Amino acid sequence: MSTILVADDDANIRELVCLFLRNDGFDTVEATDGKEALTVYAAKHVDLVVLDIMMPNMDGWTLCKKLRRANPDLPILMLTAKGETWEKVKGFELGADDYLTKPFDPLELTARVNALLKRYRIRYTQTIQFGNIILDRQTYKVIRGEESLSLPLKEFELLYKLAETPGQVYTREQLIDQIWGIDYAGDDRTIDVHIKRLRERFATTSGFRIETVRGLGYRLEVYE
Repeated sequence: MSTILVADDDANIRELVCLFLRNDGFDTVEATDGKEALTVYAAKHVDLVVLDIMMPNMDGWTLCKKLRRANPDLPILMLTAKGETWEKVKGFELGADDYLTKPFDPLELTARVNALLKRYRIRYTQTIQFGNIILDRQTYKVIRGEESLSLPLKEFELLYKLAETPGQVYTREQLIDQIWGIDYAGDDRTIDVHIKRLRERFATTSGFRIETVRGLGYRLEVYE
């Protein structure tokens, strides 16, 4: 079970955030300001931090910077009462992974926390699982049930990229840049060829499909 540190000087906000997170199956620990948050973080194992920007003693900006320096792989979600672009940009520059503007929907809070934990878990383990498929980026193997498959490198990277964020649409240009590199001089229709090959390889595999989004690109959808 993941433990979430919630740092906010507003007791009502802390109570609500912790309630939403516990209802979603998380353990929570609390801090009333940045200094206390650092003390709690040093004393307990924490998987993710939810922090408010405006806090006494040590604000969220400074806390974010110190946490990121201490642990580059710690997921950080910032809470802000405002929605100004400069606050979001500053948060990302200091190491925040995502932000949420107050007041917020509890479903959005837990969805963002789960997404961040999943993203960091993928980054750390270098594996993605969906349906009966496991993609292992350390060995570049695809495990399908009891079967181990070896894909050509670019096909594996393409499938891995799509599977990192199921439901997200990627344009051909984005996929070319991220997999072949921005200096790639070939036709972006190369993506279509590789997608076709992936579809053929997994035509009889249930649990996911690669969908074409007309006029945009491709996305991977996972289903029961």
